[in-house]
Amino acid sequence: MPKSKVRKKTDYTINPTSRTPVKVKGGPSPVWYVAIMLGFMLAGLAWLLVYYLGADHIRWMSDLNAWNFLIGFGLMVIGLIMTMRWR
Repeated sequence: MPKSKVRKKTDYTINPTSRTPVKVKGGPSPVWYVAIMLGFMLAGLAWLLVYYLGADHIRWMSDLNAWNFLIGFGLMVIGLIMTMRWR
């Protein structure tokens, strides 16, 4: 029986990409930034809790009605947006 031809396979080498380190602008976030960020998130949570638990007793808060949700969630969203800049 005749022997089959041996084919040379080409090497498929992946070209190595540039591995130069990238410098990050600035260093870690200051402590006050983290405190403000967490403060916004906790203030939004506290606003919603106070609205749910004590809106009947706080006249100006009950007058806001559904705007309380916008205020509470808005404060939390500000804190969450700040997390994108946190290092």
